Amino acid sequence: MRILIVEDDPLLGSGLKTGLGQDGYVADWVRSAEPAEHALRIEHFDVMVLDLGLPGRDGLSLLRDLRRRGIDLPVLILTARDAIADKVAGLDAGADDYLVKPFDLDELSARIRALTRRGGGHAAPLLQAGELALDTSRRAVTLGDQPLSLSPKEYALLETLITCADRVVPRARLQAATYGWQDGTESNALEVHIHNLRGKLGKGRILTVRGVGYQLVAEPLP
Repeated sequence: MRILIVEDDPLLGSGLKTGLGQDGYVADWVRSAEPAEHALRIEHFDVMVLDLGLPGRDGLSLLRDLRRRGIDLPVLILTARDAIADKVAGLDAGADDYLVKPFDLDELSARIRALTRRGGGHAAPLLQAGELALDTSRRAVTLGDQPLSLSPKEYALLETLITCADRVVPRARLQAATYGWQDGTESNALEVHIHNLRGKLGKGRILTVRGVGYQLVAEPLP
């Protein structure tokens, strides 16, 4: 899962990037509205964490513009503005959630998980595809009754694939869900992780759609 953090405070922005990264997310951080817009034009993100008090153009203006353009990316406002009028303005501008600073990182992470579940059409934390189950609240994966041990990259890939179970996920989206801007990646890194996942899930469960991407199927092919 890939998160865009838009926060001008260097200490908080760096802390969010590190903390969410340790929680298993791929997090990229920008400090103002302009680089955020550029990032959203060229990259895929699952959630944006948005501060309102940005230098130059504020976060509310950015959010309103994104919604006017039909961009339905889940947005969580993270701000020191705690007045009811500010919360109402943020939600009416198109925010999906509103969290006031100071905050607890565990609560922020839980709210992000809830946003991505709803965005993917899932209300519960348990994602399933046949006998395969992924619990986003515990970051636990089981196949049948057997728990599976996955690396952080394998988990990120599987979470994206199972959210879109039985649909083809473009290679670029899987790449975005697994690697941020600062990650050094080799050209075949995604294929290596897919290969390792197949070894743990069974070869018939993740299909290759040449020239497009990969598809996780609920019932593995023989």
